[in-house]
Amino acid sequence: MKNKINIVVLLATMLLSSCATIFTGTKQTVQINSEPPAAEIQVDGIKAGITPMAVPLKKGFTGQTISLKLDGYETKTFQPVTAFNPVAIINLIGIIGWAVDAGTGAMMQYDPKVYDIKLEQKKQN
Repeated sequence: MKNKINIVVLLATMLLSSCATIFTGTKQTVQINSEPPAAEIQVDGIKAGITPMAVPLKKGFTGQTISLKLDGYETKTFQPVTAFNPVAIINLIGIIGWAVDAGTGAMMQYDPKVYDIKLEQKKQN
């Protein structure tokens, strides 16, 4: 009986080995605000919406490229900062879990989760 319990625990551990992917997913919502508001948000060159807006971004070792565009203002482009996702530590015993979390980007997370961007007016010649 004890051996069966050990086998079940071992199998459960192996099945839950990519914990960050399972528990936190491969996308994260980040709030983008601009001053002034109503700027177009582009994620990797694709229109995502208008500020202020919560934007879902793919997780990874580098952030996706965000551009804010508003008539009369300079375009502002930035990459949200990524940091290690502590949930990935649960993979301590499984190299497969580390590989899955790294491959899906779930090993990382966006931090901070809110970006307040001040747009600068275009200079008049």
